[in-house]
Amino acid sequence: MSQKTEKPVLSGQRIKTRKRDEKEKLDVNGFRDQLLQGLIEAGTDLEALSKFLDGAGGTKLDYRRYGETLFDVLIAGGILGPNGVTPAEGDKLAPASVFATENTIDALRLQEQVFLKLTRRFKYLEKLFQEQIKKVFTYMKRYSDEDRIKLARMTALWICNGSLPPTCLALVGQEHLVKDNVALDFILEVFTTWKQEKGVSNVVSGLKKSGLESKMMEFFPSNKRTPEYFNSVFQERNLAEIVRLQKNQASQEMKLNLHKVVSDALDEGKAAKDIIAEVKDYSTKNNLPEHEIVTIVWGTLMAAVEWNKKEELVAEQALKHIKNYASFLGAFSTTPKAELTLILRIQEFCYDNMNFMKVFQKIILLLYKNDVLSEDSIMKWYKEAHSSKGKSVFLEQMKKFIEWLQSAEEESESDSD
Repeated sequence: MSQKTEKPVLSGQRIKTRKRDEKEKLDVNGFRDQLLQGLIEAGTDLEALSKFLDGAGGTKLDYRRYGETLFDVLIAGGILGPNGVTPAEGDKLAPASVFATENTIDALRLQEQVFLKLTRRFKYLEKLFQEQIKKVFTYMKRYSDEDRIKLARMTALWICNGSLPPTCLALVGQEHLVKDNVALDFILEVFTTWKQEKGVSNVVSGLKKSGLESKMMEFFPSNKRTPEYFNSVFQERNLAEIVRLQKNQASQEMKLNLHKVVSDALDEGKAAKDIIAEVKDYSTKNNLPEHEIVTIVWGTLMAAVEWNKKEELVAEQALKHIKNYASFLGAFSTTPKAELTLILRIQEFCYDNMNFMKVFQKIILLLYKNDVLSEDSIMKWYKEAHSSKGKSVFLEQMKKFIEWLQSAEEESESDSD
């Protein structure tokens, strides 16, 4: 049996570790103290402050490793945590932090420039700042009312200059902030300042682009999520435009829900009278006007069928389908506005679906015979209220029918005389 010869080992052998492999332990407090010392020396001179931050970041202070602490100090004056702000020894807070700034928009604008210059000088801090803001918002209940107002106004300024995206406001919708009205008070201050800085159209545009328009109620405590309370709160802050935005959003959601109610009922093969009852119940609860209901009903009815691709066959298929649900359409076409809206929706549908271009007049005639559309509404559409879509084609189709209506009306007037 062979034995392996052991390799000789040098006594006292030392393994040399490369410096780059050595991981320096984080010294958050040490970083804070060095940063704080420089801020104290710079004082309230923002030019000197920016100069210090610029120089220190390139030499003795590692912003990349301690970015979280950097923004804690610049916003709150110390290290943020569950217990609030932890200052340096001797209860020293940064004199040029957001919380130490005078609570005026002019003073905050100057402070905003400190952040802007810093993140432009050290580009990697832009992402760190956006990540850190979540922590800043999380501990919001620990701040004083005045500090929350300062933070809200600065947040608006950061959104206006592009340092923060409007989506950051969704982070405020945390349950512990919502239930005590902290979240609501905060976003109201943000919107007010944002409107003052950039105008209301910029606010509305930002809310739409960020998807926040559909989440506004989430900032309200659960027992206050009513349209009435929403309106009163935003009207009080002179934010009527956001009230209108919310109303439009709520209306869109109701329409989508109604579309689903009708679509599900059609898929289940329910009778027209049962669907009418469901839709009336839904529209009464949500206060939907008839002309909006008939638009949804028409669109859902026509989307429920896989139409024949042959033009000569689609007419028969369409007329049979519409006749089956004529009472359904008639139930929500009881006003002149609703009737005219229905005719316009039919016109647009036939124009957008080329196989229906020759079916328009037949559909209108069918609905007329089934008492869904009145003579007056059809005449008004023909003379003045038609859409430009396929105008010449559809008016030509309706010409003989309109002439017949006019002659019948003249004969009726003659008989009465």
